[in-house]
Amino acid sequence: MENMDQDQGEGAPPPANPEGPLSGKTVLLVHPAWHSCGSHQVFVSQAQAYRGLGAKVLSLAVADAPGATEGSRVHKAYVGATADLAADARYYAGMPLLSVLKPDFLRAAKLWLHGNFAKILVETTKLAAIPQALAATRRIDLIHCNHFFCMPAATRLRAPHACPVLLDTHDLQARQYALRNEAGWTLAPAAGFEEMLEIELAAMREADVLVHLNDEEAAAFRKLLPLQRHALLYPAVSPAPGGQGGQDLIMVASANRANVLGVIWFLSEVLPLAPGVPVKIFGNIDQAVRAHAPALFRKHSALFYGRVADLGAVYRKAAAILLPTTQGHGVSIKTIEAMSSGAPLIATMHAFRGLGLDPAGLANVIVAPDAESFAAALRRANAAASGRGAGGDRPRADTSAAYERLFSFEAYRGALRALVEPLFTSAR
Repeated sequence: MENMDQDQGEGAPPPANPEGPLSGKTVLLVHPAWHSCGSHQVFVSQAQAYRGLGAKVLSLAVADAPGATEGSRVHKAYVGATADLAADARYYAGMPLLSVLKPDFLRAAKLWLHGNFAKILVETTKLAAIPQALAATRRIDLIHCNHFFCMPAATRLRAPHACPVLLDTHDLQARQYALRNEAGWTLAPAAGFEEMLEIELAAMREADVLVHLNDEEAAAFRKLLPLQRHALLYPAVSPAPGGQGGQDLIMVASANRANVLGVIWFLSEVLPLAPGVPVKIFGNIDQAVRAHAPALFRKHSALFYGRVADLGAVYRKAAAILLPTTQGHGVSIKTIEAMSSGAPLIATMHAFRGLGLDPAGLANVIVAPDAESFAAALRRANAAASGRGAGGDRPRADTSAAYERLFSFEAYRGALRALVEPLFTSAR
């Protein structure tokens, strides 16, 4: 367990707002033990919002692989990469390696070989060892769970407290798994969308309220689960630095399947139409591209900079941010982050999916529907950056204003308060 109450050093989180409307309440965040991705940024914003409302926040990170238990190399790497998740106490749960011999897990593993990620993730969470210190917590008023496969951990912890469980769905995951199976290796027959969807929906029915991050997701789940209570709550995303910008044409991406496909499309279809244009690609996408397209990676390896400690410096030096999104479902956190910087954006329409706005109406966004238009915009941005080396007044850019209205912490915190206050009233 990483208990931040015991950390009195420089990294200790500030106390919760003692006069906030949720003062005296304890909220447990349950989430996958992920970092360097959009989901992690959502977890960070949840913790900050609840603390800003006055609640005491506990965090339980659940590993999604056997053997990734407390004290393991995976656990230590996770802790080292997530200092930005400020909670009053942080805990970690993982499935012991020997649990792979349990019959239920062996059956799930057999399905996993056919690409059934939904089943294996649920079983892994069921077998995760809940830390004793968390299990002994005297009072939990609300559990805010993230991703359907973390629900087994949430329901185990709900029982002694009789508290409501709110589930952040983070997209319709069965679609993501089906997309992964289209290009990944599986035994035939590959698990289908409907098969994995039923597992996802069964876990979701255990929640009291289902929270969705974008318009498309909310509409889909309202149709699939009409008897459940639903809420649309756009995520709060930490703003990227603005300023005057620099000369770099940048791309920031984590290693999920949709991002990999987008980067591969950019390198193979767009960049050859913009020869000599320097592009810098940041994030842990590098290893994923190396694995999926080794020849393409070798050809363009100099463009990849990997994960950097100061992503803010990357945004401050950006002349333009590239969003070559071609596939994927759910809201794109990296798009919102890019919007907040106020920098010029070159993006496909798909990068703005589910955000409830039309990017064509934003003055600092160039919407590029195909490789030719994307490359043309890239060449123009490079020429402009070489000529002046700085951008305009980014804090006043159209995307900055849209970010403040829809995705800022203030907007999120107000919407979250309106959602959860009635839950506390009905639970007591």
